[in-house]
Amino acid sequence: MKLDILVLAAHPDDAELGCSGTLIKQAKLGYKTGVVDFTKGELGTRGTVKTREEESGNASKIMGLSARENLGFRDGYFKVDEEHLHEVIRVIRKYQPEVLIMNAPSDRHPDHGRAHQLSKEAGFLAGLKNIKTLEKGKEQEAWRPKTSYSYIQGRFIEPDFVVDIDDSWEKKMEAILAYKTQFYDPDSKEPKTWLSTPEFLKLLEGRAIEFGQAIGSKYGEGFLVQRWLGVDDIMNLK
Repeated sequence: MKLDILVLAAHPDDAELGCSGTLIKQAKLGYKTGVVDFTKGELGTRGTVKTREEESGNASKIMGLSARENLGFRDGYFKVDEEHLHEVIRVIRKYQPEVLIMNAPSDRHPDHGRAHQLSKEAGFLAGLKNIKTLEKGKEQEAWRPKTSYSYIQGRFIEPDFVVDIDDSWEKKMEAILAYKTQFYDPDSKEPKTWLSTPEFLKLLEGRAIEFGQAIGSKYGEGFLVQRWLGVDDIMNLK
């Protein structure tokens, strides 16, 4: 299945937290969107691999994804090496996205920055025809996305551009809260983490409001670019 937009994420829930408002918006506009998670989040303090998988499935439906899969890399221990690059190249070629979206270049969780570097390198290498990959026993064609962006995660990074997500904010929060074991639940008996506090959800909303205010909307999602963006009409910007 060819996708218009493919998000690469270190953990299930990274895409939901970082760019689900944009994914929901683009899906409503008729674009095909998908997510490939690198790990199953098995080192997470709360929940289990099984509950995380179920939560991921529920969130995918809410976001209207056309595809989602998990590469099963080791949470906390995957590397930017030939083996892992080969797998990420394979999924990029499998889905042939026009736009590739990846983790933040640096963040509190070391997996996020490492996933960014892995995705960035694979996005380039996927376009080299002399790197051979197979999908279901068939050799894949080389494919390089037209452009790549990074979503912003725990640490604040000033965005290069902001997407208006006013119409998809409620669905974004619904997708995030589909991860019932990970976020605030006053009835949960699991260990408390920063993500599970009500303050974390307030931080998410506060940042979305800050980004939105900058472009004249209520809520926004910020992104970083890999290269300069071209503009056809400077009168058609928010």
